[in-house]
Amino acid sequence: MNWKRFWVAGLVIYVVVQAMDFVINEVFMKSANESLKSLWRPDMMSRMWVMYLIGALTALLFTYIFIKGREGKGISEGVRFGIIIWLFVMVPMGASMWVLLPIPYMIVLRSLLFGLLEMLIAGILVAVIYKPLAAPAKA
Repeated sequence: MNWKRFWVAGLVIYVVVQAMDFVINEVFMKSANESLKSLWRPDMMSRMWVMYLIGALTALLFTYIFIKGREGKGISEGVRFGIIIWLFVMVPMGASMWVLLPIPYMIVLRSLLFGLLEMLIAGILVAVIYKPLAAPAKA
């Protein structure tokens, strides 16, 4: 495993997903999120560091799992990986939140669609960053 590319890919995935989360939650889902404020912890902001830590761990695991299963098929492999991770993590999490909390299904659906977009972009990025290196030219 190329550790330098692993760390670069993990950092890029973390930064891009955090930026997308910010735009999604502060622009596209802002009114939906505000309608759910009664479900939030009153001291939520004091615990946000945990979310950033989880985001970093997730980005590194996302990258590691991709690298270990990489078949060298390029961007299409990144797309496939993003869909698999979305199905494995985000869909069950979204469905569970809908079952456990009084969240309207349209908010969950919108959140899932934005999550799919995030995972597709993350998958493509890790596939591009961790693409196979070209073989050295023969003399």
